[in-house]
Amino acid sequence: MDRLRLDKWLWAARFYKTRSLAAQEINKARVEVNGLAAKPARELSVGDLVRLKKEQPAMLVKVIALSAVRGPATVARLLYEETPDSVAARAHAAEQRRLAPEPALAHTEGRPTKRDRRELERARGR
Repeated sequence: MDRLRLDKWLWAARFYKTRSLAAQEINKARVEVNGLAAKPARELSVGDLVRLKKEQPAMLVKVIALSAVRGPATVARLLYEETPDSVAARAHAAEQRRLAPEPALAHTEGRPTKRDRRELERARGR
């Protein structure tokens, strides 16, 4: 086998739970092959670069092998290799999220939280 449908490969490589979910994401232009928008029936071959915009930043993987069957995750991981730039970008984004301030701390208006209510009660002497 030297060529395989894109949606079938994404399903076999365990990027999506079903082929129909993979096809929906492809139709929404969240998957690119070699820098171009693709359709679910696009034939994929070994060496193609696939960009998945599932999360921020997008994941860029190189197709290492083709498989028409969905196997265990350890086998699915052998079908692709993430590019070093993609790994670095995702690690940097994870670090930025870790260092970002907690969004709830900036929220000062609206209903008081349980902690705020307890502090108010303590201040009132109850």
